[in-house]
Amino acid sequence: MRYEVIREIFNKCSGNQMRDVFFEEIETDDPARYVAERFAKYNITEETAEGADERVFLIELEGLLQKMTFTKA
Repeated sequence: MRYEVIREIFNKCSGNQMRDVFFEEIETDDPARYVAERFAKYNITEETAEGADERVFLIELEGLLQKMTFTKA
């Protein structure tokens, strides 16, 4: 299945509260497995709301919070 993925990296610097945002399309049967394999050594939490059309994962990566949102393409 093809997904559009938005990856947001939240900046902790007090002088720059903007976040880096990346867009990509990926092919996977399981977004949770994709995230687990890509960020294997980091803390991953799924924050998908029940009945939502998209799947959301939070990744804590060496003190930086990242968010990946998967939407079927």
